[in-house]
Amino acid sequence: MIPDRWRDGEVVVIGLGRSGQAATRWLRKHEVAVYASDVADTPSVHETARALTELGATVTIGGHDLDRVRNAAVVVVSPGVPPSAEVLRAAREAGIDILSELDLGLQALDGVSYVAVTGTNGKTTTTALITHVLMAAGVRAVAAGNIGTPLSAVALEDETPEWLVVEASSFQLHDAPHMNPTIGVLTNLDADHLDRYAAVDEYFDDKRLLFRGAHEESIWILNRDDAAVMTMAGDVQGTHCLWSLQDQADAWFDRHENRLMLGDDVLVERTAFPLLGDHNVGNALAAALATHAAGVDVAAIGRALTTVAALPHRLEPIGESRGVLWINDSKATNVPSTIVALRAMTQPYVLLLGGLGKGQSFDSLRAHLDLCKDVVVLGKDGPTIAGALEGAVAVHRVPEFDDAVSHGAKLAQAGDAMLLSPACASFDQFDNYESRGNRFRALMETP
Repeated sequence: MIPDRWRDGEVVVIGLGRSGQAATRWLRKHEVAVYASDVADTPSVHETARALTELGATVTIGGHDLDRVRNAAVVVVSPGVPPSAEVLRAAREAGIDILSELDLGLQALDGVSYVAVTGTNGKTTTTALITHVLMAAGVRAVAAGNIGTPLSAVALEDETPEWLVVEASSFQLHDAPHMNPTIGVLTNLDADHLDRYAAVDEYFDDKRLLFRGAHEESIWILNRDDAAVMTMAGDVQGTHCLWSLQDQADAWFDRHENRLMLGDDVLVERTAFPLLGDHNVGNALAAALATHAAGVDVAAIGRALTTVAALPHRLEPIGESRGVLWINDSKATNVPSTIVALRAMTQPYVLLLGGLGKGQSFDSLRAHLDLCKDVVVLGKDGPTIAGALEGAVAVHRVPEFDDAVSHGAKLAQAGDAMLLSPACASFDQFDNYESRGNRFRALMETP
């Protein structure tokens, strides 16, 4: 499991977030020498450094020892560290192998069947749906990866799961040479992370790494309605299972009868599946194909789909105030995600947009504002969004988040919705999208 050269040298772990901590703990459990570092220098990072030092790791914060990096047996990198970072350039120039923590975890859990889920949007919900269906069917399944639990942390548990359901971001796939899922899911493809990639083709190249270990026994769950997905997966080895919201497929939405289908079998009536929007119907169809391929029967899948709940911060209805429904979609950190939310709306709404953009144009939002009464733009890229939407809808510029929410609440009337779907990252005003969504909820609950 652990190469001799790792034991003969020192493994370097870059980044001390959840992934880096889990990787360091797993390596130290197996008595591998570890040097771990992070550019941050905060009280929480100090506490992490203290805990990992007690386990026998050597830890520095506020920077990296590049000489140690250049002499590493291997470098394990957290997904938040961009490939352009000086520390990773130093490793590459020295010919040092770089692995994502996800890849380390998969090696640590070698022999466990797993579903790998990637795509621009819908990854987390699809991962959660697959896990929910498997667990409802009595399968010991764990969701891990980009959904929040590092694979290395799962490997530290005493009980090994029967199935892993792994959400894989493009950043994690970039350095995952051992990626070889039992079942792979590609939800959709669109431009994203152009703040980190020089061009969309580079982003797509990382997504394509889902298929790097493809063989005849691989099973691929694919969105037939997405031309980019079908092109990318076109000649990939293995069985291709397709879902569609438009036409009959291996799994499909019978819009006329308003029900989700698996081949000729009815999975569930649409009215019994509680998540909002056609996009979540697509996520459910993907989950149905994946779990069916894993051995769950049609009836059990259908029953499980009636008992799901919206994930936090993903088109999540969080309550009503003065007859206005508040919907938290803080996870919509790019334009395509927000378009998905706008398409799901069935009542008039006030839209909160803005934050830290990812290099995308906001012009495409204009075509999806039919039910939108007002847009309140906020954050660093609020002025850019305001310019893009000028003339399409009433736009109000309110830079600070709390003030923007308060202004939106005054605009909304009984029967309307307040939709937070920012189309931007949160880092200009918050630590992460969860903090932004939690603040939105707190403001709703404030009299």
